[in-house]
Amino acid sequence: MSAFTWPPDSPLAAAAARAPGEEIPAAVLAPLFVRGESGDPLLVLTRRRADLRRHAGEIAFPGGRRDAEDPDLSVTALREAEEEIGLPREAVQLLGELPSVSTFATGYVIHPFVGAIPEGIAWRPSAREVDAVIELPLDEVRAGRTRTKMERRGISFETDAYVVGEHLIWGATARIVELLIERLRHGAEDGALSLA
Repeated sequence: MSAFTWPPDSPLAAAAARAPGEEIPAAVLAPLFVRGESGDPLLVLTRRRADLRRHAGEIAFPGGRRDAEDPDLSVTALREAEEEIGLPREAVQLLGELPSVSTFATGYVIHPFVGAIPEGIAWRPSAREVDAVIELPLDEVRAGRTRTKMERRGISFETDAYVVGEHLIWGATARIVELLIERLRHGAEDGALSLA
């Protein structure tokens, strides 16, 4: 499972599937790389396949539910990124963790981890889940912040979002992007990425 956005298939069914107040731990990886020696950071996201039952076609970070074998949630984020987009774990330099984000209706608490990766990785998207791997300049993402009206399952609502070209980032993914933009630092001298 890669995206954790509202609304779920059925809020009542999702709530019934867990104990009252229970949150399901999950993790995502926000991979970043710098193009060229002193270029701007690019953010790596996925577009989920359009034929999936849940969150079809949505833009998301690679990630998912914690497996029992994962010693901690950073391992979950790295494992999911490797499974979903072919990002080797050893290629990721973890910069830190952002504050967790809850999904209101589905009961997930998402722990976002930020990782610096080398430029030029050959993506291998999972045929089961991922339609495309998307590399977006962080400056364009920042400039694309907006409010937008949406409709899902017959419910109209207004939400914060980021629009970059044809890509609409909303829900939990947009909230994580906002946290990332607030905390990411890019060294002007050495081009190094860090979190404040």
